[in-house]
Amino acid sequence: MRTTTLGRTGLEVTQLGFGAMEIRGPKTWGGREVSDSQAETILNAVLDAGINFIDTSVDYGVSEDLIGRFISTRRSEYCLATKCGCNPQDKGDHFETPHLWTRDNILRNIEGSLRRMRTDRVDILQLHNPKPEDVRRGKLVDVLKEIRSQGLTRFIAISSTLPHLPEFVEMGVFDTFQIPYSCLQPEHHDAIAMAGEAGAGVIVRGGVARGGPESDVAVAERTELWQKAHLADLLDGMTPAELILRYTLTHPHCHTTIVGTLNPDHLAENVAAANSGPLAPELYRQVTERVAKARAE
Repeated sequence: MRTTTLGRTGLEVTQLGFGAMEIRGPKTWGGREVSDSQAETILNAVLDAGINFIDTSVDYGVSEDLIGRFISTRRSEYCLATKCGCNPQDKGDHFETPHLWTRDNILRNIEGSLRRMRTDRVDILQLHNPKPEDVRRGKLVDVLKEIRSQGLTRFIAISSTLPHLPEFVEMGVFDTFQIPYSCLQPEHHDAIAMAGEAGAGVIVRGGVARGGPESDVAVAERTELWQKAHLADLLDGMTPAELILRYTLTHPHCHTTIVGTLNPDHLAENVAAANSGPLAPELYRQVTERVAKARAE
């Protein structure tokens, strides 16, 4: 697997990471049913393929529990990132996932994450999409530093989007940023560069254009953009997923992109695509220009 250095963390991570939101189960954001057998198979296949970066969250349903049950014995093989600020609530047939930006809740989050994942620390602890006023009001950076000083995380980080990213980058305290991006969701291109140029590691979600809990409307909009940009004309033997993934990895400040799947065959295809490396400059330019034109129409 191709690797890069995750910014100033110094962690050597595979450019293809695993997004464990995919194993959240059916009670969270309309996820799919996940059997123990499926979870055990895909998590071990991820590590067997050489992927060494796994991202999850407190509010990703059963994700953390499955990681703990099925690959905690292989903990030395992967960097582990999770998120905090979440306050998931079991409503019987579904989980609700509000946030609670307090010291006590964040301490509960990390304690629960470590217990579920059967580890004594995570490598990266990320605030999960707060607003700047949430961070200031709750003195959340101080809370993250407290957790780091206890050895429960190696690095402190944030998952965020525009318009908040510039302010968070300017704080100069976050070791990594998780940011959505793909050729079909290019709005954060410059923000990724800003974070990377500041020395932070960049974790891209949605690197194959399906990151995060999405509505059918969002998926339909990206499908329409793909069609309007006539990107199928540029495939030249690639699948759409390969073109999108390799485009994401071509961004010079994308250190790793987290892609989730339950299907070992899809995992193998993602690994092969990532190992094919970035797109050729001319193809990258054509994709960029076609998407920009289609979005402007």
